[in-house]
Amino acid sequence: MSATPLISPANSLNSQQLENIPPLLGASVAELTAWVQQQGQPAYRGKQLHDWIYHKGVRSLADISVFSKQWRAEVAEIPIGRSTIHHRAVAPDGTIKYLLQLADGQIVETVGIPSDKRLTVCVSTQVGCPMACDFCATGKGGYKRNLARHEIVDQVLTVQEDFQQRVSHVVFMGMGEPLLNTENVLAALRSLNQDVGIGQRSLTVSTVGIRDRIRQLAQHHLQITLAVSLHAPNQALREQLIPSARPYPIEDLLAECREYVEITGRRVSFEYILLAGVNDLPEHALELAKRLRGFQSHVNLIPYNPIQEVDYKRPNSDRIQAFVKVLKQQQIAVSVRYSRGLEADAACGQLRASKN
Repeated sequence: MSATPLISPANSLNSQQLENIPPLLGASVAELTAWVQQQGQPAYRGKQLHDWIYHKGVRSLADISVFSKQWRAEVAEIPIGRSTIHHRAVAPDGTIKYLLQLADGQIVETVGIPSDKRLTVCVSTQVGCPMACDFCATGKGGYKRNLARHEIVDQVLTVQEDFQQRVSHVVFMGMGEPLLNTENVLAALRSLNQDVGIGQRSLTVSTVGIRDRIRQLAQHHLQITLAVSLHAPNQALREQLIPSARPYPIEDLLAECREYVEITGRRVSFEYILLAGVNDLPEHALELAKRLRGFQSHVNLIPYNPIQEVDYKRPNSDRIQAFVKVLKQQQIAVSVRYSRGLEADAACGQLRASKN
């Protein structure tokens, strides 16, 4: 997890250089300590700065009251890297979906999902998504750019502050493909774990599957959960739903997932969106079970959350339970995960498309 280099002394920077300064959010105690010392400040200021950024939620260095007024004035323009809430939609079940405006004006979605004694945040890793999954609202909106580490960590702090409750779990399941932004995702994972204080086993990274990237992720020996968006039991159907899957056969993807299990000792979760009449038949369940037999894995079935752009439908409860029954009969670990906050445009990309 290589860190972004920190910046030069503030008083030696002109306005043009200030525009190119990487924000401080996402930096570790060691990095922040090194930076304050570059400014001629004592080392203990690094720990103070870390505390104000991650635990007090400061948005400007000018507001850190334990620093001298003179130094605050000198570093006032140094960006911490916080976003602003562009729009906030609250569902009856308590789920809150946010549109966050970044420094360059781009808009990303993040979701706060409360449950008993837990607060989960679903974060985005890109502005838009290049994977073009046929059933996904984000994919219909195109791709703009990767998010930087501070823009990912900021989503978690924003939800934590708005709920006034400590975030317990983070899922990288929002807009974008995390493994196309591996460097910043790894840096954000480190920061969420070590700076924000969320255990690695409470962090989940979801991917459609990018050749060799799961293998590369395994080499970091993290204790996070890997969730692979499979959505089909065979290559032909998978290509229909995920056009970007054409160059990466499902057999190769699953072989890489098996390597991940061997290297990390962590099971893989497979995400499977159930689309009525498309991939939800008992024969699909049986084919999926054959693919995963003997695999240290778990299947999350997700009944489809309809979007306006396509005609896919959610299967009825009988169809869902029939699919579950086949998997259980084949000794496949399975659960059904229903989307939260449907009244708040909860399908990824919907709220951004309607409010941007």
